[in-house]
Amino acid sequence: MAPEKITKAEWLLLGLTAVFLSGLLVVSSRDRSGTAVSVETERTVAQEEFLPDLSPLDLNTATAPELAELPGIGEELARRIVAYREENGPFAAVEELLEISGIGQGKLDGLTDRVIAGTAEKERTA
Repeated sequence: MAPEKITKAEWLLLGLTAVFLSGLLVVSSRDRSGTAVSVETERTVAQEEFLPDLSPLDLNTATAPELAELPGIGEELARRIVAYREENGPFAAVEELLEISGIGQGKLDGLTDRVIAGTAEKERTA
């Protein structure tokens, strides 16, 4: 049997395959050369711009609008807290919030990490 001749279409396909494989070889060698790609951001954003301040709020110095921002408090309870503070003096402990109508143990449990009662408690938790 005599070997068959390769047609022009087959030569063309072989050539295109060789070019494709050569291109892959070039891309592969560039990847291995250690060329690093660096990405830069437009600007640096301060943490305060996208995360709220989660430091504990002092019950003895907080205003009613600040207290109203606490979870589960709202404007009415915030006014009651300020009124209680004005009538009874500064809070000695966060647990005194239980004396205020509308604040039970469950609500207090949700606030314990969010509020303090003056500098003495701030030092105790630090």
